Amino acid sequence: MNCDRCQQPITKGEEREHLGQILCEDCYMDVLSPAKTCDPWAVHSAKTLERRQDGQLEISEIQQKIIAVLKETGGIKFEALAERLALKPGDLERELAALRHMEKIRGELRDREKYIVIW
Repeated sequence: MNCDRCQQPITKGEEREHLGQILCEDCYMDVLSPAKTCDPWAVHSAKTLERRQDGQLEISEIQQKIIAVLKETGGIKFEALAERLALKPGDLERELAALRHMEKIRGELRDREKYIVIW
């Protein structure tokens, strides 16, 4: 059996049902707890932590790659970034949300299209 959302195979007994869909555990968690890029408390927490760590927040390897692509391109659309980094949309959304909370990246409208850019 395959996940209705990501189409990956699911081991028997590991499937989750949500609103009539059969989901793998990762997709089930994404549906129940989606990433939120606009979260004032998360931004406050990240900024407080940054101050306590002398201005140095630890970012993951994938987050470093995201920032490198944004610096190289000057901004990129979500779909293009996901393709370039070979990430599933849900995984990229979580990484972008964390970077947004740290105020490392932001969204920008260009010709009525949303781009992800360096803060």
